[in-house]
Amino acid sequence: MDPLKNSVQYLKGVGEFRARLLKKLDIQTIEDLLFHFPRDYINRHACQSIRDLRVGERCSLIGEIHSVHKRMDKQGRKQLHLIITDGKAFIDCVWFRFSAWFLAQFKEGETIWLSGVVTEFMGKMQLVHPDFEILTNPNKSSYWLDKTFLPVYPLTEKIGMNLMRDLVYNAYRLYGKYLEETLPDYLLQKYKFPSRQDAVHDIHFSAHPQAIQTAKKRFIFEELFYHQLMLARTKKRHHIEKEGNKFSLKKTYSTALKESLPFALTGAQKRVIREIVTDMTAKRQMNRLLQGDVGSGKTIVTVFAMLIAIENGFQAVMMAPTEILAEQHFKNVSSLLKNQPELSIVLITGGENKAKKTAKETIAEGKINIIIGTHALIQKDMRYHNVGFVAIDEQHRFGVKQRAFLSQSGKHPDILHLSATPIPRSLALTVYGDLDVSVIDELPPNRKPVRTKWIGAGKREDLYKKLRGNIAKGRQVYIVCPLVEESEKSDLLAAQSLFKTLSTEIYKDHHCALLHGKMKQKDKDAIMRDFNDNRISVLIATTVIEVGIDVPNASIMVIEHAERFGLSQLHQLRGRVGRGAAQSYCYLIAYPPMSKEAKERLNIMIETNDGFKIAEKDMDLRGPGNFFGTEQSGFPLFKLANIVRDQQILTEARYWAFSIIDEDFELEKDKNKALHQTFFTRYHSQEKLFDY
Repeated sequence: MDPLKNSVQYLKGVGEFRARLLKKLDIQTIEDLLFHFPRDYINRHACQSIRDLRVGERCSLIGEIHSVHKRMDKQGRKQLHLIITDGKAFIDCVWFRFSAWFLAQFKEGETIWLSGVVTEFMGKMQLVHPDFEILTNPNKSSYWLDKTFLPVYPLTEKIGMNLMRDLVYNAYRLYGKYLEETLPDYLLQKYKFPSRQDAVHDIHFSAHPQAIQTAKKRFIFEELFYHQLMLARTKKRHHIEKEGNKFSLKKTYSTALKESLPFALTGAQKRVIREIVTDMTAKRQMNRLLQGDVGSGKTIVTVFAMLIAIENGFQAVMMAPTEILAEQHFKNVSSLLKNQPELSIVLITGGENKAKKTAKETIAEGKINIIIGTHALIQKDMRYHNVGFVAIDEQHRFGVKQRAFLSQSGKHPDILHLSATPIPRSLALTVYGDLDVSVIDELPPNRKPVRTKWIGAGKREDLYKKLRGNIAKGRQVYIVCPLVEESEKSDLLAAQSLFKTLSTEIYKDHHCALLHGKMKQKDKDAIMRDFNDNRISVLIATTVIEVGIDVPNASIMVIEHAERFGLSQLHQLRGRVGRGAAQSYCYLIAYPPMSKEAKERLNIMIETNDGFKIAEKDMDLRGPGNFFGTEQSGFPLFKLANIVRDQQILTEARYWAFSIIDEDFELEKDKNKALHQTFFTRYHSQEKLFDY
């Protein structure tokens, strides 16, 4: 057995209790501990002077705790203030809603390391909730006692920094020799990368910044390279092995739809339809991602693709992540095809009843042309007659195994993945390397851009009172909060408390409702139906409405604590309004203190409604975040790589991965021995998730 796979429990200093704590950090084996990389480093000789700090910039400094103060704000909430000095100047560090255990860590006169974004409050520089470490009285016997560079690790409760450093040191000292190489010699030489064993050493223990950066670059390349290997193998296999259904372009139902449309298709929609038609009339299976901003018209494009399959005697399937969204698709598709009554459409959602049982039987018999539904479409008792086309809406919300079930419900049906999360095209082509990518980058000409305004928290009550006039005219309002309920660890506004205030005071004469993710799905769906039917005037919600149905009469979006949201999430929330003929508005309520990046995000929201520009800026500001990297999407969770920051490395990794697979699909050549061993041991099971 590989010694690196040994349980971390048996490492000196761990034991059963600490092993359970380490599991919270996804550390279960010795190897997990060795690859628990630092998130920062303390350089005892290179920290910044307080006088040189600039508002909006991230800083790292070492100073002395000059004083510790507990205070109460105007609302009676406690605050902790540390005044830190480096002997020449002072800076205030503040924490909100802290525990007694947290307070007990700080003593006047102790040396402390701090890292965070510099903000300004009342004319003075401040660090809000900075990372910190007390440097006084280190472990006298520790390996780290005299080190210039100290790694700063992600921690969990009851696992302190000194303990984590000692555990990592013990693990490397005893097991570092068992680290085997995962990259071939020709790539190590090409990029002058250190061996895997040396790179792990440097990233934890080196005192030289350049050596640390080189080690990081090696692991960034490795993460991206193996990801691209999976995509390269998947794409080649699809082109070679996955013979799809070569459809004929018969132009019966599709032409009838085109002639019945009360509007003209945009140039972008026409272009994307041509790309899809080319795929569907070819021998190979279509495997395409369709990106389009909120309201860009992805549904009509999807219906045209469905009709091509139906014209050739096949069934078409569309899966959505929620019942309410599936119902909306069913309603929209039915409306688009109302002039073609010979086409049969059915909706399949959760629950069991006689009508659903009958619908399943007719689907299995091939008497239904279009099947629209939720996860219910992939239940074990679902049987299809001959699926030729599958559309998966908001594809990132489904696990790859769920998507695979549908795509295997026929002879390699053509697959169209839909996403309203805009991604710059060049990046999408690189990340979704196994898919072809289509982009609808043009909105219908009759869409009025949502007007966005940013207001300070001090004017929020005036805003809410002002909106009473809009509600009196019959308009509906979304109000989004970042939290469901009050938290001891946060002073962010909570949806429950805001609902109580608005429904009993400001909007007591109007019907208000509360919606959040902790509610049962049937309750959430019921509230959204009432809102859609204009039985609710004000909907106070968490970000559960980020992906939702169209409510044309909802023309106002208010986002509390907008400074805490990422750009793409703000854009998705704003996309809930602007669906009707009336001018729509989005109000971003921001609370101090605000970082330079937060101000930049809000200004961008005011400047543009273009989701692709917003996505590009968002990923530039904070990394890929919620676009990629989740287990549900099928992509690995990168420890170090950032596909926005590391695009140059990703391009190199992609080139080598596709070149190697093109030449040696099974990685059987001697020069690829290390690749073969690593890939088929660690990544082959993940690769299977792409195989649909």
